[in-house]
Amino acid sequence: MAKRKLTKQQQVRISANQLTESAGTPVDGDAAPTLQGLVISHFGQQLEIEPLEGSLKNQTVRCFQRANLPRLVTGDRVRFQLDSQDTGVILSAQPRNNVFARPGFKGLIKPVAANIDKVLVVIAVLPEPFMNLTDRYLVAIESLNLDPIVVLNKSDLVSEKNRTHIDNMMSIYESIGYNTHRVSASTGAGMAQLESELAGLTTVLVGQSGVGKSSLVNSLSRQDSAAVGRLSIGKEKGTHTTTTARLFHLGSFDLVDSPGIREFNLGHIEPNQLINGYRELRALKGLCKFRDCAHQSEPECAILAAVEDGLVSPERLGNYFQIFQSIGN
Repeated sequence: MAKRKLTKQQQVRISANQLTESAGTPVDGDAAPTLQGLVISHFGQQLEIEPLEGSLKNQTVRCFQRANLPRLVTGDRVRFQLDSQDTGVILSAQPRNNVFARPGFKGLIKPVAANIDKVLVVIAVLPEPFMNLTDRYLVAIESLNLDPIVVLNKSDLVSEKNRTHIDNMMSIYESIGYNTHRVSASTGAGMAQLESELAGLTTVLVGQSGVGKSSLVNSLSRQDSAAVGRLSIGKEKGTHTTTTARLFHLGSFDLVDSPGIREFNLGHIEPNQLINGYRELRALKGLCKFRDCAHQSEPECAILAAVEDGLVSPERLGNYFQIFQSIGN
């Protein structure tokens, strides 16, 4: 009997639920005790683990993981055992609350970070923000059942020339129900409010090149480190590399940054599931007169009626059709 082919959405859910609690192989009484730890980053075949208990708490330890464990990612919680003061082995992993993933080679889903609370979608006054690209980020995040925040950086560069475009774009996202912030990493405007919302949370940072992600990290961490590729962690240990996801402790919250999640491809989303990535369209799904409504010219289309009533923006609906066509080909 042929194996049933998994949908791309099912692959994401399997990645999220793949980890289950395991006790690991029993150790004898003379062995080092097992400790709870947090995966900070990868270094080749090793993982950098931050002990959450014991004398090494808030420092980092390089560990290998046992072969019977799934691939671990930044943000995973594990049980590990020291084999010396500097190295150890990961014995088991705890279940994930969620997983932040991106399409990998040949459309396979590649987990990047686990146990995420918020996703910061960073746009900027310069380079000029485009709703189509921002919508792609939001659709990908919605498909993972994660909570995005839209952050406009470089707000000090708003001028009479670009004010209408910026205000219109931000007001659309606000009307849908997204939390938004207008900040300036260079002047500090709006940073206190953003930091207050992130307090106590683990956040992933995404956005296209040039929007000021490094400056934003520096402002949140109150040090000039990300611009030169270094950021302190724990007790001044660790370096910020651009080849792997890494978790940073930034005052009252944690932030995960990775070059692998700065761009989004929506190839992992089935065309008929795209509507679920648009909050305002998802709420209207199933209310049209015809079950196979394409939401373009059909009579008694709930979505077209919402556009006429000003409840759905024409820009967002236009982006939906563009993205639908791109992932359907």
